[in-house]
Amino acid sequence: MSYYFSNDETIKTEEKEHHVMIQNIPFVFLTDHGVFSKKGLDFGTRTLLENLPQLKGEVLDFGCGYGPIGIFIQKKYSVTVDMIDINKRSLGLASRNALKNGVQVHIFESNIYQNITKKYDYIVTNPPIRVGNTILYSILLGAKEYLKDNGQLWFVIHKDQGAKTVFLKIKEVYDAKIVIKNKGFYVICACKR
Repeated sequence: MSYYFSNDETIKTEEKEHHVMIQNIPFVFLTDHGVFSKKGLDFGTRTLLENLPQLKGEVLDFGCGYGPIGIFIQKKYSVTVDMIDINKRSLGLASRNALKNGVQVHIFESNIYQNITKKYDYIVTNPPIRVGNTILYSILLGAKEYLKDNGQLWFVIHKDQGAKTVFLKIKEVYDAKIVIKNKGFYVICACKR
C-alpha cells in the first residue's frame, strides 16, 4: 500500500495492459505494481462510474491512480478534467493512459489539495480509505473548499470500510445522499450547501 504514502522507486515494475468496457465505451489501461488496483478496473470504481450523472463544467479526479475515473469522464462527457495524485508512478501511468485513450486531461502532483488553485463543478474519487480517518476526512470534507457553489463531491466506499459512519459525517457539512448500494459499495453524492 506504499502508493498511498510515498514514491518508492524500489518497487519493481511489471506493467500490464487491460481492455475494459465502461458504459459500452472501450478503454485500454496500463497498470503496475505500486499503484491501486493493478489487476485492472476495480468493482468500486466501476460502480461509481456507472452511476454518475451527466457531468458539465470542470471536474477534478482526486487520487487518480492510473487514471480510469478522469479518463472515462473526459471521454464520456467531453468536459474539462484535472487529475491529481501524490504517487509519481500513478501520474506517469495516468498520462500514458490518457494518450492511449485519446483524451486531453490535465494531470499533476498534489498532496491532498496542496496544488489546487481553482474550484470545480464536480470532484470525483474512489478515496484511499487505508490512509486513516484524519486524512480521509481532510479529503472528503476538504473538498468543499474546492467546489463551486452547488458543486458536488461524488465518491464510492464499501460498507466494511465504514460507509455508514462516513456518510453520517459527510451529512454534517453537505446535502448528501446515497445514490446506490451495490455488493456492499455505496456511491455517495455530497452537494455543497
